[in-house]
Amino acid sequence: MLSLTSIAYAQDRSDPRAAMPERPTVATHAWTVAPRYVELETGAEWDRNRDRTSALSTPTIVKIGVARRAQLGLQATINAASGTSLGIGDAGIVLKYRLADRAPVVGAFAVLPGIKFPSGPGDHGTGTTDASIVLISSHSLRDVALALNAVQPRPSGDTARAPRNATVWTISTGGPIAGSVGFAAEIFGFPATSGPAGVPGSVAILGGPTVTLRPWAVIDAGVIVRLRGEQPHAVYGGLVYNFGKF
Repeated sequence: MLSLTSIAYAQDRSDPRAAMPERPTVATHAWTVAPRYVELETGAEWDRNRDRTSALSTPTIVKIGVARRAQLGLQATINAASGTSLGIGDAGIVLKYRLADRAPVVGAFAVLPGIKFPSGPGDHGTGTTDASIVLISSHSLRDVALALNAVQPRPSGDTARAPRNATVWTISTGGPIAGSVGFAAEIFGFPATSGPAGVPGSVAILGGPTVTLRPWAVIDAGVIVRLRGEQPHAVYGGLVYNFGKF
């Protein structure tokens, strides 16, 4: 997957350079990078599949604030499946637009349409062009944040390698523990898909610490544990860095 997500917690949005982590999996918050500010998110994830094969990915996104409520994201990854060398994977572009900051029920609400291109050769890519849209609802409960996501991708091309529809749902949270140390946690699921590339549904949880090195630099690490289905167990780590205004 190309998404790099978690949840920003208790961040001071009055500081336009405050880092806003969105990693490590598929959950993201509704907030956007300040206009003309640029933020980098990068990391590594090592997966252990049920069949004892493994995979490594290094997903990266550059986020650019283009308006007070809009953020452009440029995505890319380097990956390696079991028995293959590192190679460039698929790339994509997304646009997050926040429709509301404090709406009833949904809280801060944003939409995140995007498109992924089949730029990764061979086993490094899916071979399909995928359009997707993410619906995002964010809430703050004192110092703890909560985000709900629903993702609907729609691939085209060779769907023998990627299912026609592969929805994702996530519930994520994060907050402070002590000083600069916090936590991120998430439960997410992939409903079963049909077709030549169809797979059974899966559910997994993740969790781990976050450390704010500076207001503009945050690191994180953690584990992903499969509850059911084919989702691999995994470990991850990453960095979020806001370069400031350009």
